[in-house]
Amino acid sequence: MSLAFDTENQSVDGTERSMGLNAFRPVPRISIQAFCETDAVARQISRACEDRRMAKTHAQLHMGGLERAVELFQTVPTPNLILLETSAAPRDTLQSLSALSEVCDPSTKVVVIGHFNDVWLYRELIRNGISEYMVAPIDLSDIIGVIGSLFVDPEAKPLGSSIAFIGAKGGVGASTVAHNIAWAISSLFKAEVVIADMDLPYGTANINFDQDPAQGIAEAVFSPERIDDVYLDRLLAQCAENLSLLAAPSTLDRVFDFRDDSFAHLIDVAQRSVPHVVLDVPHSWNGWTRTTLSRADEVVIVASPELANLRNTKNLLDTLKQLRPNDAPPRLILNQVGVPKRPEIAPLDFCSPLGILPMATIPFEPALFGSAANNGRMLAETDAANPIVQMINEMAHILTGRITLKPKKKPGLSAVFSKLKRKK
Repeated sequence: MSLAFDTENQSVDGTERSMGLNAFRPVPRISIQAFCETDAVARQISRACEDRRMAKTHAQLHMGGLERAVELFQTVPTPNLILLETSAAPRDTLQSLSALSEVCDPSTKVVVIGHFNDVWLYRELIRNGISEYMVAPIDLSDIIGVIGSLFVDPEAKPLGSSIAFIGAKGGVGASTVAHNIAWAISSLFKAEVVIADMDLPYGTANINFDQDPAQGIAEAVFSPERIDDVYLDRLLAQCAENLSLLAAPSTLDRVFDFRDDSFAHLIDVAQRSVPHVVLDVPHSWNGWTRTTLSRADEVVIVASPELANLRNTKNLLDTLKQLRPNDAPPRLILNQVGVPKRPEIAPLDFCSPLGILPMATIPFEPALFGSAANNGRMLAETDAANPIVQMINEMAHILTGRITLKPKKKPGLSAVFSKLKRKK
């Protein structure tokens, strides 16, 4: 077994990395075979294989350790990566690996997970071509971090963050909120932002930004083989100094049926091009919306305080928790709160069964929103002094990691809560 490995930034003791999971880049399309001796290690590897950052990989988990690996690879080719747990003593581990070297392809990378914190063993394994030695117990971030260090180009540009907005029900204003937050990110931080309007038949981003581009997201999705940085740049419509739009055609002259991963490559290219990608996901449930939400860095649910919204929000939270088991819950924005004469669920009562607090509670202000929509302008361009604009700016800070949402009320939110109390 003669392999070349990158051991930079590797740890000997297998302790958890300080960086969060969102700091790791997605692992490319590789094959992985894991061979475990203990349930604890097998459970963590299984969790890692289900993580969204490993979505492109093809992984298989076996119980049986080194002997099972040698037996299997006598008849089948070895994968791109072998994860191998062994409880053998250091010298026995080295001897046992010689049997694996006889059936292992030279291009295969091997990570050994042992139970001895031994520097001599680590050095000998690296000298003999093993990619990495990890000491159990290991956790999710250890596994994804090590795999990423082996297969992700360290010279590659950092990936931009993807923020997916979806309404719990049609007409709750998810697109309007998404567009205004994207505009706030681009204007406040002078950062490049791309909005992808994924509602191809009924998208409103072109209207909200007063744009009428000849091309947009449809050309990218229907010609996936052409998508690269140059082609994407041709499809983008410039909305502001740092804001670009992949507009939806908003026509019904064809049906828009897509595979589960139809938008995945487009989003990957966009994330390599700009620091922030805002995904305006339509209120529907199919393979590609499910995939888009499951792989986004942040998911934001926009809901209105009534019963159907509560049910749908609960369903989305439960489903996304299963699809994204290692990520924080989606953010929640309550919009259109305080509609005159409409029976509503109080914000705290709405959030109680969900187990999360809203990132913001936006009051019903038809004059502000209507004026902005009819003139193809953002809320901040229509009335920069309005408290809702301050809330939009606060959410832009939160979603870009510039401030952390805390339970205490913020100045922009307290005014709205006091306004709601006066209306009751």
